[in-house]
Amino acid sequence: MCGFLVEYSLDNKKGLAKYDFIRLLNKSTMRGPDSQGYFSNDVNLQVGFNRLAILELSEAGAQPMKSHNDRYILVFNGEIYNHLELRKRLEFSNYRGLSDSETVTACMAEWGVEKTVNELNGMFSLVVYDKLEESIYLIRDFAGIKPLFYGWNGKTMVAASQYDQILSHPEYKTKSIDPQVLKLYIEQHYMPAPFGLYMDTYQVAPGEIVILKKNGSIRKSKYWELPTDVDYSVSNKMEAIRFVEKALGNSVQRQMLSDIPLGAFLSGGVDSSLTTSFMKEYKANPQVFTIGSDSKNHDESERARQFAEALDVQQEIWKLSAKEVLGFWDEAMNALHEPFADFSILPTYLVSKLAKKKVGVALSGDGGDELFFGYERFWSIGKNISFQHYPSILKKAIYGIDKYTSSNKRVNSVLLSPSQGSAQQGLHSRFRKNLLDEIAPSLSETTLPENFSIYNYSNTKDIRQLLYNVRYAEFYGMMQKTLRKVDLASMENSLEVRVPFLDKNMIETALKIDPLLSYGGGRQKQLLKYLLSKRIPTVKEESVKKGFSIPLTSWLRQDLKEIISDQLLSSAISDFGFEKRAIEKMLQSHSEKKEDLKWPIFTLYALTRFR
Repeated sequence: MCGFLVEYSLDNKKGLAKYDFIRLLNKSTMRGPDSQGYFSNDVNLQVGFNRLAILELSEAGAQPMKSHNDRYILVFNGEIYNHLELRKRLEFSNYRGLSDSETVTACMAEWGVEKTVNELNGMFSLVVYDKLEESIYLIRDFAGIKPLFYGWNGKTMVAASQYDQILSHPEYKTKSIDPQVLKLYIEQHYMPAPFGLYMDTYQVAPGEIVILKKNGSIRKSKYWELPTDVDYSVSNKMEAIRFVEKALGNSVQRQMLSDIPLGAFLSGGVDSSLTTSFMKEYKANPQVFTIGSDSKNHDESERARQFAEALDVQQEIWKLSAKEVLGFWDEAMNALHEPFADFSILPTYLVSKLAKKKVGVALSGDGGDELFFGYERFWSIGKNISFQHYPSILKKAIYGIDKYTSSNKRVNSVLLSPSQGSAQQGLHSRFRKNLLDEIAPSLSETTLPENFSIYNYSNTKDIRQLLYNVRYAEFYGMMQKTLRKVDLASMENSLEVRVPFLDKNMIETALKIDPLLSYGGGRQKQLLKYLLSKRIPTVKEESVKKGFSIPLTSWLRQDLKEIISDQLLSSAISDFGFEKRAIEKMLQSHSEKKEDLKWPIFTLYALTRFR
């Protein structure tokens, strides 16, 4: 896991002085504190790299790295889990070491860039300069685990691991805000790819290659996308359990490749417990890390302890009171190198901080909820499938009757949305439209970016098709937000986090299983729960889902009130066109307990703090 910075000038003019370039590169030092590398062609290209050494700790793994045929210059953030298998398929064998970055350059020398990328199984963001074609390739992994930001203004491309590096470059630091992306951020509480909040700034989308040619043209293509043509060939429960068990076990084993100590996050939930159980098979005495709280309603540490005891693994538990957690507020907020408003970044930061004391790599259970229908919203949308295609007036009548007769046991308010896709999109927004119109009236007529389309799917009466549609949108929506949270929080602690559920083969496995094995009211992620009970039968299934939570509602009324208010009411709000009086009214309403407005408050706070 590393941080990099690339500057490429199309007009063959030198960009930043080396001193200024390195100063900008140093913004990502926490992503790679072990060593720093630099390359320049002394004409129009500068490449910098901050290394977190995990595979091949010697100089043989240092970057920027040239291919053995001297054609390609590579900087690479992430890990390639199948890189030793790829080496066996190449004619080249004169390697300097065992780094996956050297494998990637060797593959490119024989196969070219685009074929190489299609063969990679891992998490990665790559920037490649092709000296022969004088072109730049920006490439992001198929699941969007690792970030890749860039700026392009027609003459200078800047690519980096952090968004704030792009905005600190002289070519982009005075750019104006894109109002459509601002509205998208406020609605979704993060900045989805491929968008950047400021003009001429972007992200490479998951599974995408962006190529800048020497004539100034940009070509974008998808080398991988969550398949739309799925064949649910596994519909028997026991067969599906065996299928998942084998795939997840192989995935965990692949992702344990490391030359430094490796452990796992253990929350007490299904996904991290399964991951840990497989890890135990391949490592004699693995270390796991758990954050606990003083809230009985939200503390999972006792259940995590039961799993750790059953698996006989070393466990570090850090139990904190709300006051103790609050003491790490500023530290965690320093991880916001881009507009990002999910306050669960705080506990994620803390568990990363805990793990870093003992290991340099940690496995997590992220991705299981999206692939195996773990969220309540799958059911919230699906339960209305018989009526969603009805006219609006009839849907309102059905909703009203059901509310009166059964307190909405058969349908819910999702039914009132214009479509299944818009319902799903709405479930991800915690910022009421009327409140946004008061705070940012200039955005009232602003539409979202036209190419933000993951929720633009057609209504269907086929439950399997609906579940596919919702899962696809979760994969490219909510999951991307979660992955950004984990990356920001872990990298601020110089910790690499890997996600076995998002191994390429694991994703393909999940897509072959009949979704009805995991779907239904109270049956979320049922298949993984069956597998967990098989592997760890001594720990009973939890009846109520818990999760580490912070009391942000009360903090905003007491401990954080002054800090947040000062930030939101500063002159910085004018940069975004916000109405100061409307913000004052929002803060007062929350403070006086008239409403719980923690989400809109934190969304605006994260925005203004970042900039």
